This record gives sequence, C-alpha cells and structure tokens, in this order.
Amino acid sequence: MSQDPTSAPSSAPPEAPGASTTAPPAETSTAPPAATSSAAPHGAHAEASNRVQLGWSNRLLARPEIGALVAAVILFVFFLIVAPAFRSVDSLMTVLYQSSTIGIVAVGVGLLMIGGEFDLSAGVLVYSAGLLNAMFSYQLGINLWVGAVIALLFALSIGFFNGYMVMRTGIPSFLITLGSFFVLQGVNLGVTKLVTGSVSTPNINQMDGYSSLNAIFAHQFTIGSVKLDITVLWWFLFVGLAHWILTRSRIGNWIYAVGGNAPSARAVGVPVRRVKIGLFMGVSFLAWFMGMHTLYNFNTLQASNGIGNEFLYIVAAVVGGTLLTGGYGNAIGVAIGAFIFGMTSLCIVYAGWDNNWFKAFLGVMLLLAVIVNLYVKNLSTLRKVG
Repeated sequence: MSQDPTSAPSSAPPEAPGASTTAPPAETSTAPPAATSSAAPHGAHAEASNRVQLGWSNRLLARPEIGALVAAVILFVFFLIVAPAFRSVDSLMTVLYQSSTIGIVAVGVGLLMIGGEFDLSAGVLVYSAGLLNAMFSYQLGINLWVGAVIALLFALSIGFFNGYMVMRTGIPSFLITLGSFFVLQGVNLGVTKLVTGSVSTPNINQMDGYSSLNAIFAHQFTIGSVKLDITVLWWFLFVGLAHWILTRSRIGNWIYAVGGNAPSARAVGVPVRRVKIGLFMGVSFLAWFMGMHTLYNFNTLQASNGIGNEFLYIVAAVVGGTLLTGGYGNAIGVAIGAFIFGMTSLCIVYAGWDNNWFKAFLGVMLLLAVIVNLYVKNLSTLRKVG
C-alpha cells in the first residue's frame, strides 16, 4: 500500500473510520507533538496547537470556590474530632445561623468586590439601619413598619452616595467608604445618646408591627427537636439569587466586565456607572436586612456595635475565592467563606479553646486565601489561552 497518508481521510470508504491502518498515520505525520493529544477536527491543527489543554483536576482547581470548599471540609472534619459538642444537629444549626449573620451581607460585598470596589461602611450601616428604625418609631410612637421603610430608604441613600462619589470623583472606594464608616459611627453614637440619653435603644417588643417584622426577619422554626433560624433560609435565597445574577444574566456579565477592566467595558457599551452604583446599593440593602434581623432578634441595639464586621464580610469573600483586584469570584465561594468563619468562631468555643485565637485564624486564612486565589486565577487564565 503506497497510498499517500494525507489523502487517506478523504479517499477511505465509509467503513474505514473503524480501521486502525489509515487514521493514525494521518495524525502522526501532520500534527505536531503538542497537538496529538487533542481531538481537533480536520483543518484545525493550528488552532488546537495554540490552546493549552488541562486535565480534569486542573479544571476543577480553576474554579474560584474550590479552595474554600477543601478548607471547609478539612475544618469540618477537624472540629468533629476535637470538639465533641459540635457533633449534634443543634450545633450545626447554630453554626449555620452564625454563618448567615456574616454571609448575608458578605454576598453583596462579594459581588461588589467582583465589580472592582470595596465598602468599609457595611458593618456600621447594619446598626445604623436598626437604630434608625427603633428610635424613629419609638420616639414618634408610630408603627415599626414605617420606621423599617425609612431605614431602608436611608440605607439605600448611603449606598447611592458611596457609589456616586466613587464614580463622580474617581477617588478609590476604600477611601470614600472609610469616610462613610466614620460618619456613620459618630452619628450612631451621638444621635442615640442625644435622643435616648444612653448608647442603646429602648425595647421595642411591645410596639405595633413588631410581631410581623419579627416573623420576617427573626423567626425561628422548630422541626422536630431542631430549631432553624429564618436567616439561614434568607441566606440561601440571597446566595442563590446572586449566583443566578452572575451566571445567568446580562448584569452578571457586566459585573465581571467592570471588575476586570472598566474602560474596556465602557468602550463596548457596558453602563459602568449604573452597575457600580447598583452594587453599592445592593450592599446597603443587605446591610439594612441584617440590621432588621439584629433589631427584631434582640429587641434592642447598642450604638457602638458593628465596628469591624466589614472586615469579616471582605475576608469571607476573599476566602471564598474573590480576588481583591476584581473581575473574579462567585457567590457560592463567598457563602463557603462565610460558613468557614461561622463554623470556626463557634467551634473554637466548642473545643474549649481561648476565643482570642479566632483573630489569629482570620489572619492566617486571609493570607492563605490570597495565595490560593492567585494560583487558581493563574490556572483559569492558562485554561483560556488561545
């Protein structure tokens, strides 16, 4: 058989593809070694040789949330071993509740970071919203629902202000929201003390509207002998909604675009200003939501609380695979990051250790997460070469 191998694919009869005497010579004689492992169609050898092919393990590692998932599994097993009190359904429900108090606002902060910005005022804004609701309604003697709506409008206005100032002035969001943080912190303490004569709000559990608001923001379900807080369900809902926005909607494409390269996104018609202002307002909405939960769960608030929580939200997002530089991450990873911190903060106590170790854990996890995220991002970039 002296037939030219390059003509074998076109001249072979219909049953020839099943034979092993024609197809292999065509591949080995025409394709370079780098492309022999890829099943490229005829005429596409040059394109295939330019694309880096990764195995399933590398493709799995290239997902933003995989590092956080591995860490969560390891820590879960570790605490099952060292903390006997963690080995119950009630303890797991408590961990989920603790995670939800971080995770609800962290979802919005994560989306904002994917969009390339930060919000350092989110932790204090949680308590600003709750304080406004309680004091406005109590001092005027009106229904708590009115105060809740006023607090929502206030929170959204703070988010709009942060986003508008960032886009209008070009000042980094770190500085704009740091200024908002200090203003809100001072107002929380000053106004609360001026109005109530102390740094805490009065008890609101006898006021009109309390029962319905408590049912929405702080209800606790009893399933058999297990108690489940409604905030856990809200957390799952917000994570699912954020995941859908990022993966199934045009707005999700815009968020990744403005976080990756805002000038390029603007050049192709992405409404960069509206997207970023909307992300800041999304954080403010979730901060209001958590403020309502905190108020109706405890019936009173301390004006000095909330300081430092903004870092928990940011760290949860980073541990969950969100890059500080923007344009990379997802909502599932942020949720896993929040679960890690909720689990650790309680399981340190369950294990009988000094709770101050939690701060050290935060620092270690942040450093490890930054390193892992950069590695994962490099894998993702390598996968897209060509």
